[in-house]
Amino acid sequence: PEELLSGLLANYKKPEDLIGENGLLKQLTKLLVEKALDAELTEHLGYERNEAVANPSGNTRNGKSKKTLKGDFGELPIEVPR
Repeated sequence: PEELLSGLLANYKKPEDLIGENGLLKQLTKLLVEKALDAELTEHLGYERNEAVANPSGNTRNGKSKKTLKGDFGELPIEVPR
C-alpha cells in the first residue's frame, strides 16, 4: 500500500539510504529472509512459536544461530531459527 511505502521512504534523502550498506533494501531483505525461515520451521515442527510442545518426536525450537548471506548486495548477517 502507498501508506506503507511512504512510511518506509520517509527518511530517504540519497541513494545510499535505499541501497547502501545499511539501506532500506538490505534491511527489508534481512527481515523477509528471517521471517521466511521462521515460517518454514513452524511448518516443519507443526506448531507456532511459544505454543506448548506436544510432539513425541522431541523436535523443539532451540534459539537462533547467526549466519551470513553473501550476494550482489554484499554480506548480510541473519539469525536462523533452530
